Amino acid sequence: MQLISLNTARAEPLLIDGRPVMTGIRKRPVADAREVHPLGLDGDEQADPSVHGGLSKAVYAYPTEHYDFWRTVRAQAQVAGWEAPLPWGAVGENLSIAGLLEGDAWIGDVLVFPDCELAISEPRYPCFKFNAVMGFNKAAKMMTQSGWCGFYLAVRQAGTIAAGQAFTVRPGPREVSIAELFRSKTKGKD
Repeated sequence: MQLISLNTARAEPLLIDGRPVMTGIRKRPVADAREVHPLGLDGDEQADPSVHGGLSKAVYAYPTEHYDFWRTVRAQAQVAGWEAPLPWGAVGENLSIAGLLEGDAWIGDVLVFPDCELAISEPRYPCFKFNAVMGFNKAAKMMTQSGWCGFYLAVRQAGTIAAGQAFTVRPGPREVSIAELFRSKTKGKD
């Protein structure tokens, strides 16, 4: 399992339905290592801490395995060409990871990096801002239907983190997976 890209953003206005909405969803890859603190990464902001951020949602991870799907549906929605790149961080994630999908990610599991530890806390639930950054109004619905939501992480051990690092998973109680929790909380909401 590997951290493919480390992504951050400052909160900035995003024009949605003709009005500016503050958001930190437009993450961009960073080349250098970043400090990981209990409330997140150096250089990263959340605009609405009632929904994103805080101790249990300090960092957001998203599997890179889902990126081909998003490239395809964006092309089908005619908001991007078939060969258009979709840069890491485009889904709003801090960590673009390979090798750990929602069905294998359990609440309480700990991602162990060389200098920090991050505990899986809950699924990400998409909102209207996700539609705006993907460029079409059905993006949040498609995330809900697919279950490809990624997951939030709480900082168990502060330290540093960098793109390219490998990580392991230290199992937690293994009672509920991200996929199971996401399905149960979104059933009938698509």
